[in-house]
Amino acid sequence: MPVHYSILPGYAAPLGATFDGEGVNFAVFSQNATRMTLCLFDDQGNEFLLIDLPEHDGHVWHGYVPGLRPGQHYGYRAHGPYRPDLGHRFNPHKLLIDPYAKRLSGHPHWHDALMGYDASAKHGDLTFDTRNSARYMSRSIVVDTAFSWGGDKPPRRPMTETVFYEAHVKGLTAARKDVPHAGTYLGLCADPVLDHLTKLGITAIELLPIHAFLNDRFLVDKGLTNYWGYMTMGFFAPEPRYAVADEIYEFQHLVSRFHAVGIEVILDVVYNHTAEGNQMGPTLSFRGLDNASYYRLAETPRYYINDTGTGNTLNLEHPFVLRMVMDSLRYWVEVMHVDGFRFDLASTLGRRETGFDRDAPFLQAIRQDPVLSKVKLIAEPWDVGPGGYQLGAFPPPFSEWNDKYRDQVRRYWRGDPDMTRKIASRLSASSVKFDHDNRPATSSVNFLTAHDGFTLADTVSYKTKHNEANGENNQDGHSENYSDNLGVEGPTTDKAILTARAQRRRNMMATLLLSQGTPLILSGDELGNSQSGNNNAYCQDNDIGWVDWGRDNQGSDPDFLRFVQQLIAFRKQHPILRQKRFLHSRNRATDGKEDLFWRHSSGEPMTDPDWANPNLRHVAVEMRTASDTPEYAVLEYALFAVFNVGETITVSLPAPPAGQRWVRHIDTARPYAAPKPAKVRTQIRATSVVVLVLEPDPTQHT
Repeated sequence: MPVHYSILPGYAAPLGATFDGEGVNFAVFSQNATRMTLCLFDDQGNEFLLIDLPEHDGHVWHGYVPGLRPGQHYGYRAHGPYRPDLGHRFNPHKLLIDPYAKRLSGHPHWHDALMGYDASAKHGDLTFDTRNSARYMSRSIVVDTAFSWGGDKPPRRPMTETVFYEAHVKGLTAARKDVPHAGTYLGLCADPVLDHLTKLGITAIELLPIHAFLNDRFLVDKGLTNYWGYMTMGFFAPEPRYAVADEIYEFQHLVSRFHAVGIEVILDVVYNHTAEGNQMGPTLSFRGLDNASYYRLAETPRYYINDTGTGNTLNLEHPFVLRMVMDSLRYWVEVMHVDGFRFDLASTLGRRETGFDRDAPFLQAIRQDPVLSKVKLIAEPWDVGPGGYQLGAFPPPFSEWNDKYRDQVRRYWRGDPDMTRKIASRLSASSVKFDHDNRPATSSVNFLTAHDGFTLADTVSYKTKHNEANGENNQDGHSENYSDNLGVEGPTTDKAILTARAQRRRNMMATLLLSQGTPLILSGDELGNSQSGNNNAYCQDNDIGWVDWGRDNQGSDPDFLRFVQQLIAFRKQHPILRQKRFLHSRNRATDGKEDLFWRHSSGEPMTDPDWANPNLRHVAVEMRTASDTPEYAVLEYALFAVFNVGETITVSLPAPPAGQRWVRHIDTARPYAAPKPAKVRTQIRATSVVVLVLEPDPTQHT
């Protein structure tokens, strides 16, 4: 016999389903609903009780059900006007996810009953569908999120010590046969993976979306899947497909395991839009609870503002929508212990009716928040809306993905003309973009590759994208990748081409790890991972999208792996490469020397005609601690780096001070050579990077 439950008034806060040991308080926001029904389900998935929430305070509907326990499945049915022409899409026949649900039962099963309208009708979304969607819908689950964290201590590394590593929870381990539970949260934190990452030297793993997300219908119909996860349907619930049994416990365990080896966990989060799409999309949660509040609507409110390119845009100017986002972020920090966030299409989060505003409600709220202002905050500073490209415009403490860095480093090493001045700017943390409002040089998150685009191996192996497997006639993905195949498109056995590709990868990775700013490495790049020329593997949950570790699971390109480890270790050993302050070629008070000195191969300072020479094929730079470095942090040595995209040259080094000498430590043409003292006139091989360190000369000491 079904259990009978009563309902009491309960409380309007906190939002969501809150278990107190004796029952569950339910609270959900809707400004325009006229009635809110709580739906409870039995173990067989049958809806056995529908009960109206008895109270609503300040647009929050709430009630308390004594006797309910964690594990209870539930959902909502919201009553109100179905007037798409006015922006309202209430339909009580549609079961709705609680926006604050901490766990979901799984994924919706695609059926027209998920639509609030009759999909077969002539007038489309203006019609009203009366089919019950419950049998096809995900259900929210009451949970107790208590977890024994033991002595967990977040590493809290400063950005000057950070090396980001972007990875997909499933894709990083799915192809590894030696990893227990490969492709899951537990697989990601298994010993072989942690050993690889710690030996590599990364300090923060940045995970593609793990908020519960939807498999798009058009992908399911083609036998594909939403692999990347940028279609969020629950901002508090971990994605269940990566779990073995309990996604909350397993994700918390993952975080604690990473923290134990000194690695931070960063989440790629999608608060700019939801999985419900445009007016022709499904009714899963926000649309049915209060469409006019949750979304930014067009002048004709039947339609959505689509600054994200995904069909809708969340309305962060509404206080309850902003509250939901802030509550979600705090939940992932305070309950799940993550160390920061990368905000997808962050320009959307700062857009108001008048355009992008660096003082928009969300950006102000997060900066003053006592929890969130202490974690890492990284913006993807663009979207497809008006004025959407905002590189360098975000306020501190945000850092930003720097796509100018990616594009111009690729173009420089491809040999494009007139790139010398541009590569110099990127080596010095893109100060023209970022040096304002006391922002640190680490604000520029430099990357060569990311999930969206070619891998590093493909950047030097393909001239054009090869996305045929996506089923869109190769029309999707970027068409301009600033890539090159060095003679043959794709795989080859030609030793000369393979040697040239390996050299270029070393040059590009060396550039990344020798630049001021904060480096980000795409998972698998250190292994020579390829996606067969697919630069938009968002739907490839298979060998195309997964990292190829090689047969021995030690790396498909162990030589390159060793080289990347060497570069990261060198960067950690030399604070001059990872300064908080910008270098502006200003004299230092301690010794009168400039903190950044650009030189021609002749040893002379670079002149305006040199910089303007479109055929100049090298750039040489001498770096010291920044001119405004406090006396206690000043370092009494220098680095000299040469980035040579042309033929072999001879470079005249600055005369070392008495008792010191230049020692060659990095040479991409001889990647494993031992450090060696250099002559004042030193040879730099064709298409290579060389780094020398000013060190004490033991031969001149008495």
